[in-house]
Amino acid sequence: MATNTPDPDPRDGGDFDYTGGETERPELVAALERRVDGDVRFDDYSKRLYATDASAYEVTPIGVVMPESTADVAAVQEYCFAEGIPVLPRGGGTSLAGQTVNEAVVLDLTDSMDSVLSTDPDAATARVQAGAYVGDLNAAVEPHGLKFAPDPAWRDKSAVGGAIGNNSTGSHSLKYGKTDHYVEEAEVVLADGTVTTFGEVAVDDLRESADVDADALLPRIHAEIVRILDEEADEIDERYPEMKRNVSGYNLDRLLAEHRGEYGEAGVVNLARLMAGSEGTLATVTEATVSLVEIPHTKAVALLTYDDLLDAMEDVAPILAHDPAAVEVMDDVLLGLAADTPEFADVVGMLPEGTSSVLLVEFYAEGDADGKQKVADLVADRVGATDDRPRPETESNPSEGAADVTSQPRRAVHAMEAHDAEQRDRFWKMRKSGLPILLSRTTDEKHISFIEDCAIPPEHLPEYTREFQEILEDNGTFATFYAHAGPGVLHIRPLINTKEVDDVEAMVDIADRVTDAVVRLGGSVSGEHGDGHARTQWNRKLYGDELWGSFRDLKTAFDPDWLLNPGNVCGDFDMSENLRFDSEYDYDAGFDPAMEWAIDNGMQGMVELCHGCGGCRGPQETTGGVMCPTYRASEEEIQATRGRANMLRGAISGDLPDDPTGDEFVTEVMDLCVGCKGCKVDCPSGVDMAKLKAEVEHAHHEEHGIDLRTRLLGNFESLAPLGSKLAPLSNLPGKIPGAGLVMEKALGIAKERDLPTFRSETLTDWFEARGGAGVPRDEADREVLLFPDVYTTYTNPGAGKAAVRVLEAANCHVEIPDVDGSGRPPHSKGMLDESRAAARDAVETLAPEVSDGRDVVVVEPTDAVMLQSD
Repeated sequence: MATNTPDPDPRDGGDFDYTGGETERPELVAALERRVDGDVRFDDYSKRLYATDASAYEVTPIGVVMPESTADVAAVQEYCFAEGIPVLPRGGGTSLAGQTVNEAVVLDLTDSMDSVLSTDPDAATARVQAGAYVGDLNAAVEPHGLKFAPDPAWRDKSAVGGAIGNNSTGSHSLKYGKTDHYVEEAEVVLADGTVTTFGEVAVDDLRESADVDADALLPRIHAEIVRILDEEADEIDERYPEMKRNVSGYNLDRLLAEHRGEYGEAGVVNLARLMAGSEGTLATVTEATVSLVEIPHTKAVALLTYDDLLDAMEDVAPILAHDPAAVEVMDDVLLGLAADTPEFADVVGMLPEGTSSVLLVEFYAEGDADGKQKVADLVADRVGATDDRPRPETESNPSEGAADVTSQPRRAVHAMEAHDAEQRDRFWKMRKSGLPILLSRTTDEKHISFIEDCAIPPEHLPEYTREFQEILEDNGTFATFYAHAGPGVLHIRPLINTKEVDDVEAMVDIADRVTDAVVRLGGSVSGEHGDGHARTQWNRKLYGDELWGSFRDLKTAFDPDWLLNPGNVCGDFDMSENLRFDSEYDYDAGFDPAMEWAIDNGMQGMVELCHGCGGCRGPQETTGGVMCPTYRASEEEIQATRGRANMLRGAISGDLPDDPTGDEFVTEVMDLCVGCKGCKVDCPSGVDMAKLKAEVEHAHHEEHGIDLRTRLLGNFESLAPLGSKLAPLSNLPGKIPGAGLVMEKALGIAKERDLPTFRSETLTDWFEARGGAGVPRDEADREVLLFPDVYTTYTNPGAGKAAVRVLEAANCHVEIPDVDGSGRPPHSKGMLDESRAAARDAVETLAPEVSDGRDVVVVEPTDAVMLQSD
């Protein structure tokens, strides 16, 4: 059973309709509904949710189907094949090149086909459905000391099927390689709906069954595979980059290597591995058997510092001689941004003055001593750019048994070590902070993913880096350099404003010239993130006309009418088309925001901030954090921060039928946001959906008025004192049989919801009755104001009493200020005028006290957020 599906499934008991707007092509909807058990959604809002992924691209799909089984997938593809309708299988929607957006019927495999079906620890394998998250798979096998080897950055939110379709890898590819190495068998649905299993097969058997003129697809597929192995071997040898990190085009080099016996018995190939990197263009993977690896015993990390980025690039190849598990780079831009982040300021502060870049080098080891020795050997070999520089001291003396491994000049200036888990994690978090920092820009200029994924032989990284910098300078922009230096994959995201035609032209020029450099240096256009809309057009330049033709022939054999995710890998995509933000993009909220948005480049900056990574979709068991509780309860895309952001942007940009204030569906979905602020903290971009929700609801109230339920909930701070005075009489409505049903009908509050119970003795009553502060001011170590939020004061004073006792036990002088609340309840219901008045009163009361050195302690977290940021 899938670990990311609560039991019982909350969707079974809810009555919220997750569709809205008009539904096009009703005949297609009806035909699919007759054929599948899963949901069929062709409404405006569902299509909007699947129009984007984590890339810079946006394409509105024909509709969305949420299959419950392989039979559902087969039924959809069989019907669409007959009718000439494109189909796109989709996992978590975390693709960075636009592979999972297309004008097609989207199959969301993560909705129901998301189970880890079985695990076999002895064989180190697992059977999973394509929609299962990589994080769930790892959680299932971790107790056995195993894991799925590829570790993409968004593995907790990425589906296994997506990892196969993308041939994903990660920071530790030096040790583990790509996903194709771990796919043992795959259940697939061919373009015409045929269900078959791909695994190991003798090439002679393929020859026996091959038939280019057959009516069925499999004999034609076998014929084309045999032809490629027979006729294209020399071209594959010549044109495919000799690198582990190459996911551009189809996986023909792997196929040929297996045929030659480089991975096992000669004359045997595994067709499941041909699915790796195919981006859903050849067949739809519905289940797979994957092999697993042992979790390493011990890890050790060295952080090497350099005065110049090019010095770091020169050092990568020599470092690889030490057999590291990972080598990661951060340039001066990211180090500067990390220095401004409290979590990493002290780490950056320990770097030598003038540090321009760092290399994080991680080793796997058999034990602590082995790990320390590996780091010591590295430091002895690589640190100390000149003879008069002091050699760094390490935990194991490098002079004892540590010899230079290479004859290359030493370029690293300094080294820091991390052998305990906490320090290692801090180094890694600093490295991984790069992307969130880049994605938090609220300006029109953003660090766009389009040429960030090239893979270069490590010995050519210095030349590649210099040339890339020159190309950026020629186009009047810059980029940061970070990520996987060891395998030669630098994530370089130029700063581009895709709303400007000139910038888009610069984007294409950069990609074109960088591709020329990549081909010349023996690299790949994509080492990790795939082709998609961003890079498909460069595959012909990378592989040449003959292999480009073979790609297209293979595609045709699998998919005669080019209906499976058409355009990707070997199609006619133009990277400058279908951009999410282009010169025709129009932003018109239809109202003036009521709150301050200057720091976010206006409310528009926050609306456009979500880049679509899907971090808000992660299950609690594997991702932790807060974001996003409504998605975790419903497992509906529209209840995730990404879904709300897409919907809101669609309404504001005119892609949906109505503006946000006039669309009841938009306001209802926004109202279901609980305002926890989890997204502001956990989201890599820092999307503040709670604040956006308040603005949209406020604008809706301004235009349509405030309903009774909203008034009651929003005015809770002013109504609660009356409820307390009338207690226990005020608590009777919650105890009368049938009152819940009346409440649901009259106010729209679920009958299952328990109402707050008012207390006749409030927190302030109790505090005054006890004589006020228990610790005199002149005897206290600190003076504290305990904020009397409405819930603690009137419905749960026990929490406030406990807080007073704890504070006094810490020798604090405690007082309760005379404030009526923070304004949180009206803020959470979009009643911003009322919220502003209450917040202003609280701040004016507290500010002088804080200025005099008193601390404010808050029991209710949402009130703390209100005072700190809202």
